[in-house]
Amino acid sequence: MNEVKDANGNPLNEGDTVVLTKDLKVKGTSVNLKRGTSFKNISLTANADEIECRSKKVKGLVLKTTFVKKK
Repeated sequence: MNEVKDANGNPLNEGDTVVLTKDLKVKGTSVNLKRGTSFKNISLTANADEIECRSKKVKGLVLKTTFVKKK
């Protein structure tokens, strides 16, 4: 399995906490996620460029690792 890395090149693991590095619009919804939003207990996916996390506004959210940094 490929190593999953955040925007700064730090390795990410199951259960890590990450923070958004830029504002993102969530496709298919009217939700905007603001820079600095924290996501706890992330899950890794089969794709090394994506992580799955949960938000109060959006369940089952998949984010590109280029938009997050490890906290």
